[in-house]
Amino acid sequence: MTELHTDRLILRDWRPEDRAPFAALNDDPAVMEHFPNHLSPDQSDAMVERIATFLDEHGWGLWAVEVAQTGEFIGFTGLSVPRFEEHFTPCVEVGWRLARSSWGHGYATEAARASVAHGFGPLGLDEIVAMVVPDNTRSQGVMRKLGMTRDEDADFDHPLIADGSPVRRHRLYRLGRDDWAVSQKAS
Repeated sequence: MTELHTDRLILRDWRPEDRAPFAALNDDPAVMEHFPNHLSPDQSDAMVERIATFLDEHGWGLWAVEVAQTGEFIGFTGLSVPRFEEHFTPCVEVGWRLARSSWGHGYATEAARASVAHGFGPLGLDEIVAMVVPDNTRSQGVMRKLGMTRDEDADFDHPLIADGSPVRRHRLYRLGRDDWAVSQKAS
């Protein structure tokens, strides 16, 4: 499995000791504000199993994120393939979910940049997308820092979220390989 390193973070395979802090962040009301519900410890463990299986099969995916200096597990960041059909699928999505204690340090952007670089570099992707609830301004800020732009004609009702849910409507952000390459030359 590929492991990614940034100045401050390690994006790595999941370990058994990641499960308890991951379950805690999946039950944190602030972390889960823009999701349909909190996850029970069993649901959180099942999610880790799905993520770890994908990583084992593909060598990339949603990596566990560790602060290099302390070894602290803070959540996940990486690339995934949505498990639903929509007008923009099949696709590869960049995503993240970090513990509230790690917010405000730029970790989501730093880890997502490494994930996007891996997607456009070794994986040879042509496009990476991101999906977000309109009220989730923090994640939209990360998307813009990555160079992603909102595809205003592509907003959609998430098919895995129940009708009537306040978090069913999603915005779609896109980043193409050429735009990413230009942004890399400018930085």
